Amino acid sequence: MINIPTRRAANPSVYRKVFLVSTKSKIAADLNTPTDLAADGVEKVTKALNGLVADAFALYLKTKNFHWHISGRHFRDYHLLLDEHADQIFATTDPLAERVRKIGGRTVHSIGEIAKLQSVKDNNEDYVPPVEMLHELMDDNKKMAAALRKAHKICDDADDVASASLLENYIDETERRTWFLFEASRQEGANEK
Repeated sequence: MINIPTRRAANPSVYRKVFLVSTKSKIAADLNTPTDLAADGVEKVTKALNGLVADAFALYLKTKNFHWHISGRHFRDYHLLLDEHADQIFATTDPLAERVRKIGGRTVHSIGEIAKLQSVKDNNEDYVPPVEMLHELMDDNKKMAAALRKAHKICDDADDVASASLLENYIDETERRTWFLFEASRQEGANEK
């Protein structure tokens, strides 16, 4: 721990403590939330959860993109389904990011950082047929479920029961989205024949 002056104060001996974290980033004492978790566990959980936050934002935007650009006979059903899925995905971002902060970690700060961390691939095509949209989102949700399970193991290994518990609900929700997308894509594929 080192002390550095922060700003001019009535008492010039006022200093703010800055903690050096193993990731070599500096966390001001005001942001260094106390935790009983081991420092290396906090670092691993933080990295895993930040990856999930980035993927959730990427998957949210991809789902909204497809929601906005869906077409065809089942427009209304798919439009509403994808809107529901997007809302559910977006609802995970704040609790995941806050979990990082609760254990003293630093969470994502920007779209640029999300872009660096995301494993969900963007889709910038002008047109994607509905069945391809559903298949792509189904695959992305399957990968997200796998990432959630991997993060769950990291949380278990770090004795972070609260983060692991949070992830269990998200695994179930992600599997439900995968199921719905699978069934909808089968129906869409059958209708195209």
